[in-house]
Amino acid sequence: MSKFQECLDIYAKEFGKIGVEFDADLLKAVTKGCGPSIYNADASKVSSSDKTELDRVKTNFLIKKLGLSESDDLDGAISEVVEQFGKSNRNKFRAMFYYLLVKKFGKESLYTS
Repeated sequence: MSKFQECLDIYAKEFGKIGVEFDADLLKAVTKGCGPSIYNADASKVSSSDKTELDRVKTNFLIKKLGLSESDDLDGAISEVVEQFGKSNRNKFRAMFYYLLVKKFGKESLYTS
């Protein structure tokens, strides 16, 4: 099994733990978009207690990648995703975090061919 598939399997288990049904094809596409960061223990997760990290998610992913603007209540969406994971959950994997934001804003078309 490839390292990429191993990551997808971990994400599937984690989604099950937090009770989220997911689209496997969309998760795969979002995960590919994360690049090699998914293989680095630190970079593969989003630290929800680090304001700088959350600002980076907002700027680099929501604004630059998804094309959203500040008026879209980006901070509120990020907070909702953190709540969905559970604040004490240390396994906020970046690919899953981004997946939930993509779904929240209805931007699935950016990841389909």
